[in-house]
Amino acid sequence: MAKLQITLTRSLIGRTEDQKATVAALGLRKIRQTVEQQDNAAIRGMVEKVRHMVEVKQIEE
Repeated sequence: MAKLQITLTRSLIGRTEDQKATVAALGLRKIRQTVEQQDNAAIRGMVEKVRHMVEVKQIEE
């Protein structure tokens, strides 16, 4: 199963509370922090909501 490598590239300052909560739910806290998440519909939806603040790469296992 594929995974997504998600990196926070923009600051959370001035963002709405729901965007901050979405980034936290993805497991990101600091700029340039990277996490790996399973590639599924829920994670893709969260990434789509904050696509202007994150960079996503698909990695194969």
